[in-house]
Amino acid sequence: MLVNIHKHHFFWLPFLLFSIQVQAQVPVWSLETCIDTALVHNKTIRIAQNQGEIARLKNREAKAQLLPKLFFQGDYRYFTELPYQLMPQSAFGGPDGVFREVQFGVPHNISANLSVKMPLYDPQLMGSIQASQTYQELSLLQEAKTNEQVYLEVANLYYNAQILGNQLAFIRENLSNGQKLEKTTRLLYEQTLAQRTDWDKVLLKTQQLESTAKQVESQYKTVLNALKYVMGLPLHTDLAVSLQINRTQQRGESMRNTLDERVQEKKQQLALQELSTLRHSKIPSLSLIGNYGRTGFGYTGNPESFLKFYPVSFVGVQLNVPLFNGTVTTRKIHQKKIELQNSKLQQELIAEQAGMAYQNALLQSQVAENLLQTSQQQIDLAASVYQKTLLQQQEGLAGLTEVLLADNALRDAQQHHLNVLVDYLKATLERKKTSGNLLN
Repeated sequence: MLVNIHKHHFFWLPFLLFSIQVQAQVPVWSLETCIDTALVHNKTIRIAQNQGEIARLKNREAKAQLLPKLFFQGDYRYFTELPYQLMPQSAFGGPDGVFREVQFGVPHNISANLSVKMPLYDPQLMGSIQASQTYQELSLLQEAKTNEQVYLEVANLYYNAQILGNQLAFIRENLSNGQKLEKTTRLLYEQTLAQRTDWDKVLLKTQQLESTAKQVESQYKTVLNALKYVMGLPLHTDLAVSLQINRTQQRGESMRNTLDERVQEKKQQLALQELSTLRHSKIPSLSLIGNYGRTGFGYTGNPESFLKFYPVSFVGVQLNVPLFNGTVTTRKIHQKKIELQNSKLQQELIAEQAGMAYQNALLQSQVAENLLQTSQQQIDLAASVYQKTLLQQQEGLAGLTEVLLADNALRDAQQHHLNVLVDYLKATLERKKTSGNLLN
């Protein structure tokens, strides 16, 4: 469940005014809306979905190999020279070992055949079907991993925009204070109660804040453009992010295998199936075959021209027994065994990295969460000191130097708070990813 970082207050009045102004100009998108939009329109995700569809079709293609295959073969041959055969003269009462060449056949030969073939037992084919099924499951995991990457990219850009928006709100609040201080210092200078250098120092501070505000505003727009690009939206789309930064309650998260681990498991399973298919390639395969056709013989000439057709058909089984292929299969099996060893090592490495990253992210998020409340208290304290110093300066009890120092302390507290927020948000995303709960 998402809750506000600060139960009582997070922004002062200028922050709220800035937020209201942004909302009045362009619609404010929540992080969930941005992520949902990206999951629909992001082109990288659509490519991954197409890859998954290709894997599904390949699985259906592999299963289709079990169906009967029907072929039609047609052939016409005109022999300009009829083929010769050697006939033994002993068949006609002649001496043994003596042959005479004879031309058989007719010039025109026509054949038309329908052939059918269906595998009855083929271990390689069954292995290919299992591998294609595993590859389809792997492609679904790859698609989920792409969704996770887009989720992280959108969330990081959204958080960056939030940080820049809050930084800009801080700057505008400080700029408002600076303008008030500049007005007061100018009046004191006109009444010869302050030096011109004091007024110049305040003017310089104000100008620096104005320049910083322009720079941060440009960065904010740049991040928004990048966010629109990742979401798959046109750059002219009106979009703003919420300035209210939320955080999740720290709770015991159920650990599950990350997508990287699950992808590696499928790759290992695929390697095992490929190894099994290679071993089964040495097993004989059996197929059912059949043929039906007609053969025609034709002759043009004296004393009579003719073209006659005769039927030919058969059914049977075909056995293929691999005997020797030059040790190619054996070499491939050895290679696949080494690949399988590397796959297991890679799986262990990914699991160890995920565990270490989760512990680090958990520690970092706990530290940042503890610092959030402290940093907000520091902002409140620095703001109180600044206001009191400003009143003392107006009453002549404090100089401009003390006011500027208090102003610097306030800005340092604000920047520290933003840095803590950045660390917390990054650690939260990393914790969800390494615990396998990012998309859940």
